[in-house]
Parts: sequence; C-alpha cells; structure tokens
Amino acid sequence: MTTSSEALHRNSVVIDGLVFFSDGDTRDMLAGGVSAINLTVTEMSAGFEEALRDAVTWRERALDPSSSWVLVEQTEDIVRAKQQGKLGLIMGWQNAKPLGDQIDRVKLFHTLGLRVIQLTYNEANLIGDGCLEKRNAGLSMLGIEMVKEMNRVGIAIDLSHCAPQTCLDAAQHSTKPVLLTHANANAIIVRPRNKSDDVIRAVADTGGVIGCSIHAYLLWRGKAGQRPTMEDFVANIKHIGNLVGYEHVGIGTDYPSVETYEAVRHVMVMSRTKYAASGGDFSSAFGDVMEARYPVEIPTPAQFPRITEALEQAGLTAGQIEGVLGGNFQRAFNDIWSVAK
Repeated sequence: MTTSSEALHRNSVVIDGLVFFSDGDTRDMLAGGVSAINLTVTEMSAGFEEALRDAVTWRERALDPSSSWVLVEQTEDIVRAKQQGKLGLIMGWQNAKPLGDQIDRVKLFHTLGLRVIQLTYNEANLIGDGCLEKRNAGLSMLGIEMVKEMNRVGIAIDLSHCAPQTCLDAAQHSTKPVLLTHANANAIIVRPRNKSDDVIRAVADTGGVIGCSIHAYLLWRGKAGQRPTMEDFVANIKHIGNLVGYEHVGIGTDYPSVETYEAVRHVMVMSRTKYAASGGDFSSAFGDVMEARYPVEIPTPAQFPRITEALEQAGLTAGQIEGVLGGNFQRAFNDIWSVAK
C-alpha cells in the first residue's frame, strides 16, 4: 500500500541543494527519487585550469545521451530530467578560487554550464572571508564586483561556508536571490558552519532559499556516542520555516553521489584534518566513516523518501513539503538563471 508521503515524494520535483562529490554514479540518487543535484564538480582547492578541465568533463558526461545524467542550464531541464528518469546535473563550486581576480571568467564558466558558485570555502579568498576566519571582514571590493557579474550572467550565489559578514554583504549587494545551499540554524544547534537568524533573514529577504542539511557537521549536538537524528534535522526545518516562511526552506544533504563511500575517503580525511574546526570533533568521535555522518535512518541518498515522511509526520502541509523538497529551489533558480539577453 502506498502511503501519502510516498506518493508526495514520487510526484514532487526533488532537488538536493548540495552534493559534495560524485564519481559519476547516479544509482542511489535515482533510487531515492531525486530529480536534480547541485554537484560540486571540482575540488574545493582547485585553481583555474583544474576547474576548467572538470567543467568540460562533467559537461560532456551529462550531454552524452547514453548517460544517466541531464545537464541543467535552465529550470526546465530539471523537469526534463525527472520525466526521463535521469539525474539533473546542476554544476556548482564550493569555492570561487578558480575565478582569481578575473571577472570575465564568470561568463566563461557560465558558458560551460556552471550555475552555482559558493563564494568562499571556510577560509578567505580574494572575494571575501569564509566561516572559519576570525576577522569576519565580509566581501572585498572584488567580491562585490563578482556578485554583480554573477547576477548579470545568471549564476547562483551560495553562501553556505561564508563568514557572517560575507553573507550579509552578498545579500545586500545582490539583485537576485542568494542561497545557503547547505546550512542549518545556530538557534537550534551551534556549529561553525551554521547561520544566525540575522543571516537567515537576510538570505530570505532576497527571495533566497536555505537548504537544511542532514550532515553531522551541521547537525551534531556534541554528545559522545549520539549521532544526529531526523528529529534534529526537522527541528531546523521548522525553525527556519517559522522564522522566514517555508517558501524559503529547501534541503541540501551534503551527501556524495558515488558507487561506494570508498570513493570519498580522501574528502573524509581532508575535512577531519585540514578543516578540523568545522567538523573534526565529530570525526574524532565517530571516525572516518561516511555513513556515520548522516542520521541512522538515511545513511545514503537511496533513503531520501524518509525525509518526506519525516516532514509529513512533523505536520508540514503537502504544499510546504513540495516546496521544501525542491519547489523553492526551483523557483529561486528560475529567478537567478533567467537573465536579459
């Protein structure tokens, strides 16, 4: 017998606001009924040449008719991917480092299919400060110009790993919605990468979306032996929904899309060592085990429908759930990607 949440999930456009790595495998995402993902297509530390190669590689993969991917350049492509039973590829970065100080590179990467750029990844770059920088200096002058150019050409601005002032500056200077593709609320669980209510309001005021995450680095309450739960995740959804309206809430799991989690062992080690301040405490407590970084109920994307079930059990309406699952990101992406020719 099909439950109401199963039918709702099956019929909804489901967008994962952040998938941090893929080896090209789509099995678990498709099994979980996901329509499209914002995929980090190049390493967080990549420079221009590496990012260029990665963009071309992923573009070619997604444009291959025999692949299980559909390249997403407009929101209609997300619907097309769902209709074809394929996974929509929204090409994204988690660090604007490949842009350097060359504003014309924004248009170049847009032409190759890039549609989301996170301005900073934890530390500072030429654009602004990341969330682990103590000085919290916000956007640089170059960063302000990059924001304007991303607005102009139609690339979404992601602020998930940015410092509070960088988030506020970007929201102030952007004429398009800005996003937190994978971030939770510090009002619920204080973590280095989670956001204040002021930042959440600023993002929502632009028409943006906050993608709540199931990842332990954003969801762990710091108790030894106690992994995050779906209850913790839903608490963030409800707090942000009540704060700014459910039309500004989405999901950004921070899953990988891989055949096996061995493919991301290098990322597990990097996040524990190089960025110990953002999640090293959790990794020290539970080890470099990817499944441990997600609630017991949903260790892989194949269990994605359990999120819909949890939202329904929490009392969200069908319309609110459809928006959280993907409709809200779909609306924001349409606003951001639709530019005057």
